[in-house]
Amino acid sequence: MGCSTCSVSKSGTPTGCGDKGHCSSGSCNKMNTFDWLTTLELNDPSQYHIVEVSFKKGNRKGFYLNAERTRALSGDMVIVEAANGYDVGRITLSGDLVRAQMKKKKTSEERIIHNVIRIANDRDLHKLSDARKKEKHAMIKARQLARTLDLDMKVGDVEFQGDSRKATFYYIADGRVDFRELVRVYAKEFKVKIEMRQIGSRQESGLIGGIGACGRELCCSTWLSD
Repeated sequence: MGCSTCSVSKSGTPTGCGDKGHCSSGSCNKMNTFDWLTTLELNDPSQYHIVEVSFKKGNRKGFYLNAERTRALSGDMVIVEAANGYDVGRITLSGDLVRAQMKKKKTSEERIIHNVIRIANDRDLHKLSDARKKEKHAMIKARQLARTLDLDMKVGDVEFQGDSRKATFYYIADGRVDFRELVRVYAKEFKVKIEMRQIGSRQESGLIGGIGACGRELCCSTWLSD
């Protein structure tokens, strides 16, 4: 079954839009949060200075301070501050719904220090697209380099920051891995700041996605957050 924007093969079978996270119909989103208040022609009486921003089509989400001067609303692609440089994501929740989401995630306002800088322009989106195109090649190369160092680990996914100054390598390992030499090799190969983040097999399924025994997309990659 496909949504209204999915292309169809000659046999009539939906081929899928391949844009998990933000297709126009919103019916095949990955880890989707639906800001239903924005669909109503009403002013939100409970405006909030914090928004939820999604990165890489729902793989990662965070909360950011959103000043009125940015004029950024739900659905806008925005530039946000990062520990090193800046990143590009999409605002998925705003207003009073963010309060409920923060309560669910047990996140307090005092812990939020980064800001939404501005709405992303075409140049920012083009740079983000270039960064995403590098990720698959980087993952394959990263696995090869890890094997040459005889490390018992598997690189499951790679995420480049929006400004391409940093790359996060998600890896799976049964035990503790000393990857200090690997980080130096990665930094020399990819010429970016390297962050290694260990994940479990279920988290890998959530990042990569797949089909469960029920025939539908995995719960942990579409809606299950715990």
